[in-house]
Amino acid sequence: MTKTLALCLALCIPAAAFASSDDDYGYARLTPEIKEQIRATLTEQGYEVRKIKMDDGYYEAYTLKDGARLEIYLDKDLNIVRSKIDD
Repeated sequence: MTKTLALCLALCIPAAAFASSDDDYGYARLTPEIKEQIRATLTEQGYEVRKIKMDDGYYEAYTLKDGARLEIYLDKDLNIVRSKIDD
């Protein structure tokens, strides 16, 4: 039984290494440096950045601008590709 368990673990561990991640979309991970770049980029454009995370392969920033709460989606080059009002 121990050999069966060891074989199962040996086969399962490599599969876990290929699990989905943000890198599947060709994006760098959301590091503190990238967060700071996003914050600086959006601040220059008049947004007050509250929170930054990854969502469906895009960087997503929760922001305020002109009294409105917005969700801003950025591509890997930090270009805004979509925004929506945050309810």
